[in-house]
Amino acid sequence: MSILLLTGMPGAGKTTMTDLVARRLPRAARLSGDVVSRLIVSGRVGFQQEPAEESARQAELCLRNLATLAANFADAGITALVDTVVPDRAPLDLFAGLVAPRPLRLVVLAPGIDACKHRNSIRDPRERFDFDGYDELDARMRGDFGDRGWWFDTSTLDAETTADRIVAESGARAVLRTDDAPRTPCTARRSTSV
Repeated sequence: MSILLLTGMPGAGKTTMTDLVARRLPRAARLSGDVVSRLIVSGRVGFQQEPAEESARQAELCLRNLATLAANFADAGITALVDTVVPDRAPLDLFAGLVAPRPLRLVVLAPGIDACKHRNSIRDPRERFDFDGYDELDARMRGDFGDRGWWFDTSTLDAETTADRIVAESGARAVLRTDDAPRTPCTARRSTSV
């Protein structure tokens, strides 16, 4: 792995998995979209908040910053594990274009809507993400890039087993083919929400 983009809906297990996978690798860095987006102290507009245009602009900025960090770590021989919600094909294309030509793996944690809702509800209240758009987000993700990367149903697996499988199988199962991702970021269309 050089760069592993790990995505899924809120509650899918992205934060837990990037941490556990990073600990299983000899050199790895965990890059959190939540942490990077919170670097904006004044004027931050969160995921799918109003005004929508500013939310989308800040989401793209976060993705660009994550890509830059991931590329820097990969160039230093450190696997970059990126944890963020990728709601549709446009941000995926943007990220892939920005990190190219470095190897990129995509794992979509897909335990199902009910599992995501449950996992989100049992989080520490400070970590919980108030979100009611699971059906729409799932449909967008599957419709826009459901045939890309590795869609990993983790609904029946514990965290340790899931992390072990990501380490063992993502090298083969999560590869983005060259026709899956653009080679330059200018070919990605702008997303209206992330």
